[in-house]
Amino acid sequence: MPEDELTNWVRIASDAADDKLGQDTQAFFVGEVMAITDWFVITSGRTSRQVRAIVDGVEEALTKAGGPKPNRIEGRDTMSWVLMDYGAIVVHVFTDEARQYYELERLWRDVPKLERVADRAAG
Repeated sequence: MPEDELTNWVRIASDAADDKLGQDTQAFFVGEVMAITDWFVITSGRTSRQVRAIVDGVEEALTKAGGPKPNRIEGRDTMSWVLMDYGAIVVHVFTDEARQYYELERLWRDVPKLERVADRAAG
């Protein structure tokens, strides 16, 4: 998949999470330090119901835009931490509590982040 196309899918996934009220959605380029994927998108919802809405919204937005289909989605049974594996993109949707516990952003703070319009507006 060409880099520009991949970055576009990351933006679509991130925007879809925000559209479903995802909290502090961030995208990290982890491809230089991980062999299994290029991008992590991390977001959270206040409740398991909101996590479900975010997951459904991301999947729907990527499908509607002609993007990739998920290879697998894990965590739908508890809706505490849902991992959506699209191969080159992995979307992590947490409840606020689980996100604070795992602190994935802390692990990836030294890798490049995708700057988004939402980031510029907040800054």
